Amino acid sequence: MSSSKRKKRSMGKEESLNEVEKKLRVLYSDKEVVVMTAPNEEELKEILLDLLSQKPMNLKELHSALSGIASEDKIRKALSDLAEKNLVTLSEDGKYAKLG
Repeated sequence: MSSSKRKKRSMGKEESLNEVEKKLRVLYSDKEVVVMTAPNEEELKEILLDLLSQKPMNLKELHSALSGIASEDKIRKALSDLAEKNLVTLSEDGKYAKLG
């Protein structure tokens, strides 16, 4: 993989993390580390909807974007709740997409 592709991928994850940081309370931040509160269930659902409004993503991509912030189980539960409320859908290719 070329270095330009790696930069694009890491920048995408960094942009997602910045969006998440805006939603959570940051307790401490410096050049190397950011410490923030973990999202509650409703905050996590809001974050997932924001991420999915940018583009459809599979569970692995969502977990990667939220690594260190929410476990895969919590993400899966939140997605299930959002699907029950018809706010997201799971496509045949395994990607979640925001409805509406």
